[in-house]
Amino acid sequence: MRRPTPDPVAPGQESVWDYPRPPRVERVDAAVTIVLGGVRILDTSDVVRVLETSHPPVYYVPIVDFTEGALVPAAGSSFCEWKGAARYLDVCGGERVVPRAAWNYPNPSAGFEVLSDRVALYAGEMDACTVAGERVVPQPGGFYGGWITAAIAGPFKGVPGSNGW
Repeated sequence: MRRPTPDPVAPGQESVWDYPRPPRVERVDAAVTIVLGGVRILDTSDVVRVLETSHPPVYYVPIVDFTEGALVPAAGSSFCEWKGAARYLDVCGGERVVPRAAWNYPNPSAGFEVLSDRVALYAGEMDACTVAGERVVPQPGGFYGGWITAAIAGPFKGVPGSNGW
């Protein structure tokens, strides 16, 4: 399949089509919050993001920064060709439990060691996720965990017809 035409990039934006493959990890100077079940289960400024061609950034935050009991080990695992073996976690907040809504790489591949004590979540499964005070939009398609903000231009992998990107 052909690579799509990148969306125009407005001032202050970056294009996901300028992100590398293999992906890159970088620190972010922004606060991230997560709300589930009406409860703020995370508020941190210790943030890294993984950038990969055609994907909105995936934000990883320290496991220890979640409220107690917000993350519970879940069954199953998967493998990323770049980051290695992932484990899944249920996310709990208020009266809600969202099965397998978070993942991490306890023993990540070389170059991704900073992810070992961090977790990423599916934004669409939470009440709200914010980056620097802006509510994020989840990456389309339900499989990928990217977070879309106004600072990112697409199109994004996950939309119908994007499997071959």
